[in-house]
Amino acid sequence: MAHSGVHKDRGELRIHENLDELGTDLAEYIAELSEASVKERGVFTIAISGGSLIGLMGRLCEAPYNKTVDWAKWYIFWADERVVAKTHADSNYKLAKDGLLSKVPVLPSHVNSINDSVSAEEAADDYEFHVRQLVKTRTINVSDISDCPKFDLILLGMGPDGHVASLFPNHPVLDEKDEWVTFITDSPKSPPERITFTLPVINSASNVAVVVTGESKAEAVHLATDDVGADCLSLPARLVRPVRGKLVWFLDKLAASKLDGSQFSE
Repeated sequence: MAHSGVHKDRGELRIHENLDELGTDLAEYIAELSEASVKERGVFTIAISGGSLIGLMGRLCEAPYNKTVDWAKWYIFWADERVVAKTHADSNYKLAKDGLLSKVPVLPSHVNSINDSVSAEEAADDYEFHVRQLVKTRTINVSDISDCPKFDLILLGMGPDGHVASLFPNHPVLDEKDEWVTFITDSPKSPPERITFTLPVINSASNVAVVVTGESKAEAVHLATDDVGADCLSLPARLVRPVRGKLVWFLDKLAASKLDGSQFSE
């Protein structure tokens, strides 16, 4: 059984006994947001990342979700992407296609992948232009307090260093305020060239979920969510703070093992 609580101003934390339980809860969460968004706006805009996140979304490919989710209304984006060919093993697009998108009836024209034939800078500019066009047509909603896109859901993982999307600790892109999509060529994690949503875009979403599993990330979860003082305020995951949206952390027991339980309020 999952333990769920509100963790001060760091959102809702859902702690699960195992990966199976987490995957079930995550699928239900996504399906509910999809249904609500389609009912309200006629579409569901979701941005995903790579890593273990796609495998944990796998329950969506199974009954009942493969039939009950209105897949034709989904518009899929990437919160970050490696600047490699779409067929490359490091591609987040390939990971999502193989693990999820090829198994459900999403419309190919609604899958918004990057241009993999240009430089990282050009790919970021191209992707931002594409997102801007979809904001103009209101396929993607717009924030009511800025001109930023307001995705219905942005799904993120987190690294042991506290990075989210391709926003790494102490990197200058953490301070980017104007661009929606930016690029890096010096990722501390291979491959070095990537594009990424910026913090203003992530924090303008209606819903943000951070999915974290494993003991190697327990310290980063603690630093990103517990009341640890000013030293960790620049940790990228701690900077995920939706302005008008809801933040939910999906954790397994190992990732949550260093949390300060006294911070919870049910």
